[in-house]
Amino acid sequence: MNPRSPRPLAATPAATAVLAMVLTEGPLSRVDLARRLGISSAAVTKAARPFLDDGYLHELDSERTAPGAGRPVSPLAITPDREFVVGMKATADEVIGVVCDLKARIRASAHRSLPDCDPATVVTTLAALVDELLDADPGMRAKTRLMGLAVSGDVDRAGGLVRLSPLLGWERVDLAGPVGAATGLAVVVENDVKALTVAEHWFGEGVGTDDFTLVTVGAGIGCGIVTGGRLLSGAYGVAGEVGHVCVDASGPVCHCGARGCVEAFAATEAILGRAREVTGRDDLTLSQAAELARSGSAPVRALFSEAGTAIGLGITAIVNLVGPERIVVSGEGLDSHDLFETEIRQAYATHAFGAAARCPLTIRPLPFEEWARGAAAVGIQTLFAPARR
Repeated sequence: MNPRSPRPLAATPAATAVLAMVLTEGPLSRVDLARRLGISSAAVTKAARPFLDDGYLHELDSERTAPGAGRPVSPLAITPDREFVVGMKATADEVIGVVCDLKARIRASAHRSLPDCDPATVVTTLAALVDELLDADPGMRAKTRLMGLAVSGDVDRAGGLVRLSPLLGWERVDLAGPVGAATGLAVVVENDVKALTVAEHWFGEGVGTDDFTLVTVGAGIGCGIVTGGRLLSGAYGVAGEVGHVCVDASGPVCHCGARGCVEAFAATEAILGRAREVTGRDDLTLSQAAELARSGSAPVRALFSEAGTAIGLGITAIVNLVGPERIVVSGEGLDSHDLFETEIRQAYATHAFGAAARCPLTIRPLPFEEWARGAAAVGIQTLFAPARR
């Protein structure tokens, strides 16, 4: 276990449940909390009292639930600026940092370039970026004790260890310990797609759902799955690898060595590599390829269409298997979503089985700051409802 992992705020299951529900779905009255959690109003009052005393919760002005109803209620709400959480996202060439309040609203953000991906360089850059963000507001620094850190690859969240990150060229890198020592903050490390899924589940499209899925499109095709209200990791920590679902056994070779994976059609480098082949332009950029597709190049347009179909088939496989209530498709690769959104939706509508097709599908791009916000959301989740081990 990571020795610098943060301590959760709540000491009992009832307190954890009350705190997490007020955070994600509040303000809520004690009566509503008791009804939804299946506990007594007295148990809610007992669970909430320490957090009211400590300033994490506050009562809103009394209100009547209906004309002629009984005595007014005072809904419980989170105090967002009671504490702040740093969120960091490390890519192959930069670190993106944010400071969020307890409602995961971004209060400050900044970027720093990485000269290389050596772990020591990344740790030093992270520490400098933390100082830059927190030095701008001493009051914010005084209320910050926790950092969430998101990286691509196979991450051991409990141990703060990056087991494998091909994008960064890392294998078995202890990240939480050195970053904690350099910043003085408690650190929780998570896979970047899982972190983004936490942010969407707790503070975005997934609020109020027990079963939710996020798919990301970009350098890879990632997926985070929430089942029964919990982020799914699987026995080996790599659940949700929709990018390596095979959608055409005779398709192009994927970087993983298999043929026909979703990523072999739809990852940024896959689209770009194939576009360079069909155009004969080795210096072609992805934005240029997108403009060629928009301006009428049929061969390049077909590549984006194939990518959309592959993504749609991968999404359908997830929906048919786990049956989420909602699914969001996002990621930096969706800057070109106008070129393949139709194909994603067509493949989904055609292959989703039975009632699974009722799951609404939201497609939208996002800036890199949202990945860092996802890391902060993991930190907030660790405080309010720590993951089961």
